[in-house]
Amino acid sequence: MRSDRASVGLKIAAGAGLAFLHLPLLLIFIYAFTTEDKSYQWPPPGLTLKWFAVTWDRPDVWQALSLSVRVASISTVIALVLGTLCAAAVSRTKFFGREAVSLLVILPIALPGIVTGISLRAAFNLADIPFSFWTIVLGHATFCVVVVYNNAVARFRRTSGSLIEASMDLGADSFQTFRHVILPNIATALLAGGMLAFALSFDEVIVTTFTAGQQQTLPIWMLEELVRPRQRPVTNVVAMVVVLVTFLPILGAYYLTRGTDTVAGQGK
Repeated sequence: MRSDRASVGLKIAAGAGLAFLHLPLLLIFIYAFTTEDKSYQWPPPGLTLKWFAVTWDRPDVWQALSLSVRVASISTVIALVLGTLCAAAVSRTKFFGREAVSLLVILPIALPGIVTGISLRAAFNLADIPFSFWTIVLGHATFCVVVVYNNAVARFRRTSGSLIEASMDLGADSFQTFRHVILPNIATALLAGGMLAFALSFDEVIVTTFTAGQQQTLPIWMLEELVRPRQRPVTNVVAMVVVLVTFLPILGAYYLTRGTDTVAGQGK
């Protein structure tokens, strides 16, 4: 009887926590349809779809969206290459300072974003590198690498080394072994890591603020619109798009990594 009460209490607490986290998101969705364009009234005085058309016709929204997508895409590609190589080195070989290397790779995502942003800005200034599209990409890649690395290193450690040895014994070269043995075992982990990295890069604000110069990614555009609002529902429409764009990769990553506890050759 006591355990049943505890179970009900935990369910209520979990539901309250989820409601606390997600009800504000629901409000953003509702205010994207409001007829009021200057204030947040509750309940909304009316509902309309006109703000979606207004948002569609705003060139500044499209420019910011295009920049965010391009930065996230290239940052993700860089993270996939560097994160996979680091994971392979750390999980498959033993060398002096291996744990230190692993710590240094993970450190950027553990540090506050403002520390990373300030350090990157100082480094770019010292190197006399002008702020541009590529400085944003480099800034985002620093923490995107961590997401890919964590996914890849976990999968490498669950993949039996005997599979690689057997492939080499059967005459396969390094590329063939990677293509036919290693890649099929780590593909879902890399895809999930890449999707998470894209989502993180797409909605990053703090590091972008220190590395973007005069350019505006979509989150930076949203911040400036909130400070100097012209049409607040437009900001809510864009926020709704950001929620959907970041939610879908996270959901996809969850389904890709679900049920992957057993990897080919594990335990053999």
